[in-house]
Amino acid sequence: MQLAERKLWNANHQRLTALMQNPKGHEQAVELFLSQHAWLYVSKMADAGSANKLNTLEDELLDGVREETLRQYPVKAPDTKNSILWHLWHIARIEDMTMNVLIAGREQIFEEGDWLAKLRLACPHTGNGMTEEEAAELSTGIDIEALLDYRIEVGRRTREIVRSMEPADMKRKVPAAGIEKLRAQRAVKPEAEWLLEYWSKKTLAGLILMPATRHNFLHLNKAIRIKQRLQKQG
Repeated sequence: MQLAERKLWNANHQRLTALMQNPKGHEQAVELFLSQHAWLYVSKMADAGSANKLNTLEDELLDGVREETLRQYPVKAPDTKNSILWHLWHIARIEDMTMNVLIAGREQIFEEGDWLAKLRLACPHTGNGMTEEEAAELSTGIDIEALLDYRIEVGRRTREIVRSMEPADMKRKVPAAGIEKLRAQRAVKPEAEWLLEYWSKKTLAGLILMPATRHNFLHLNKAIRIKQRLQKQG
């Protein structure tokens, strides 16, 4: 994803924000979302026949990356010390929670598929509020192939959910029952309770615009900068 494509992604995100505020723009908003979202995953995640056959952000991240680069913790970067794997885990967990529990009112993919065991992890939460020891353990122990498979499942489910939404859904508030379900599932650490409060004040459109799109975009760009820094040094 070149600089011009990144600038276009940002411009289209602003356009998506405006379209979601207008029920008459719903179909356009859904199509634009699908395009924006596809840029944030490996190319094979997107639907067959999708126009998105370019070098996506995740394609760029994974192309030629070394395992030690993915697992390196801590990293020396101005805006994070977390590993690339932590960033991929974090964005997948947040998208899974917000799209499935808070928007669709259904179970997390994480809960349906025994992903805790597949990923070789001890924690079900978002990674917010992790201690250094916990972040190091995740970075060292997480199963990389399982993590990438989990991300693809999360991405594909998100696309199904957004396609099924009606114009009126966009302005609905996040349901309190969904917030309580995530709390009961220990999806967020007590130290990161602010995250549930943040989500509780959003509309469903607000969740689509941040966790499902811009949140991924920001973290993937951080991960790419980490890769470039580490592999240049190595």
